[in-house]
Amino acid sequence: MTVTNWARNVVFQAGQVRRPSSVDELRTMVAGSARVRALGTGHSFNELADTEGELVSVAGLPPVAEIDREAATVRVTAGTRYGELATTLHAAGFALPNLGSLPHISVGGACATGTHGSGRRNGNLATAVAALELVTGTGDLLTLDRTDDRFPGAAVHLGSLGVVTHLTLDLVPTFEIRQYVYDGLPAASVRGCFDEVLDAAYSVSLFTSWSGRGIDQVWVKSTDGDGFAAPARWHGAELADSPRHPIGSMSPVHCTAQQGVAGPWHERLPHFRLDFTPSSGDELQSEFFMPRESAPAAYAALEPIAPLIAPVLQISEIRTVAADDLWLSPAYGRDSVAFHFTWIADAAAVAPVLAAVEQALSPFTPRPHWGKVFSLDPAQVRAAYPRLPDFLDLRAALDPQGRFRNPFTDRYLH
Repeated sequence: MTVTNWARNVVFQAGQVRRPSSVDELRTMVAGSARVRALGTGHSFNELADTEGELVSVAGLPPVAEIDREAATVRVTAGTRYGELATTLHAAGFALPNLGSLPHISVGGACATGTHGSGRRNGNLATAVAALELVTGTGDLLTLDRTDDRFPGAAVHLGSLGVVTHLTLDLVPTFEIRQYVYDGLPAASVRGCFDEVLDAAYSVSLFTSWSGRGIDQVWVKSTDGDGFAAPARWHGAELADSPRHPIGSMSPVHCTAQQGVAGPWHERLPHFRLDFTPSSGDELQSEFFMPRESAPAAYAALEPIAPLIAPVLQISEIRTVAADDLWLSPAYGRDSVAFHFTWIADAAAVAPVLAAVEQALSPFTPRPHWGKVFSLDPAQVRAAYPRLPDFLDLRAALDPQGRFRNPFTDRYLH
């Protein structure tokens, strides 16, 4: 049987996915495997999860969503999708501080790769992790929490320390969001008012087709406490008169509700509804994180190659991520801006354009999203992570036989 990732651009060498039904079964499986990698919902666009050995999914473990009201945390099975967890949390009066643009991704996989949402004060999804339980390379079951010096190296781990079975996440009281979309933000506003635009509300995303018209759409996700007044005209952009899809030619029917209609956090923070999977994988994705203050200059650096980008692009998103202390997080130690590219599903056509994007962004110390397509020199990637040596020591301790290594991690983690 052929097993692929969601985008179908990676055919896994293992050929099958094993789904243990208990932690003990998983421990036995890991201890008996020469090579093993965990596979979540398959939303990585590169070979991060690939292996010639065993592919293992924790989706078969008994589902758990144990809320501790006093501690304001939830313990959840790693294979749980965010959209499913969010519904449970909201019904109990709780929320997560942030969500990604897709609610379909698994908690374990998203945290392992530093996946994120947007917002000036919002860290990536792994910053909500208070503890994690994993089966290490020796088959042992280990729990790490924030009291452990190893924890910052384990929250974003790229599947290299073990197979995570459960995570404990911090919660906040449930809250409502109003979502507005603005059309046609001039490029001059990006250069001159970037902070003001991106800091206007709880979460803000800029969408551009790099067609030379500036920013096509601004998605503003506002809470009652951020003071966003939703004027009809804002920094030269016009308030949309009907719902929008990030790709202007596509129907917005599957996007989360807009036009200022208040709704629960989990029905507004993602761009898409849980009951719809955008594009069904007919795309490739790349993303690069740079220091927040570099945003206007990075945007200007990409403008000259916009004629190269546009023909192979579906849409590009610009968003912010708060700094954190997680060793392999793309936002480690610096408030960040992320330039995201959703490409057409043609790797050969995208490759030279991606190389041009990476060259244009190189002066800004880009860190690629670990789960997306990039071609940066491995030495350049390694140099961007000052705590990488500490992570390698942690990996050697938890996986002494290298069970979780694969060609991808061998290129970037040594």
